[in-house]
Amino acid sequence: MSAVHYESYTEARTHFKDLLDAAGEGRVATVRRDSDRAAVVDVDRLRHYLSLGCSAKAQAVAESGGWSIFIPGVPVAADGATFDEALSEMVDALREYAEDWQDRLRTAPNHKDHWGLVQLIALSDDQQLTDWLVGNGR
Repeated sequence: MSAVHYESYTEARTHFKDLLDAAGEGRVATVRRDSDRAAVVDVDRLRHYLSLGCSAKAQAVAESGGWSIFIPGVPVAADGATFDEALSEMVDALREYAEDWQDRLRTAPNHKDHWGLVQLIALSDDQQLTDWLVGNGR
């Protein structure tokens, strides 16, 4: 089977099952709305791809009897008494950042390029984010 392209959301709605089937099979699936075009993709495939393209590069530092974790270039950091606690706090901090990004930061010049990171956060469960932070989960 080939890619599926629908020239209107009305046409896509009529063929919604076919659209989702194509996305689930990894085929290109798009919908046009006025002059915009959107892609429909399988969440697991997109999450995997984003995890490869958005390298965490998280850095952990032992300090003052605890741990700090941060990602250079991303305004998110977390602390904890143990490494695991700091990781858990970092997952929470990433979720909060993603929510703030969706609400108000997505158009800010110093945040707009974090779209892929925000998508990865939103599409991942806590264990997947933890694995991504420590470099496992690919």
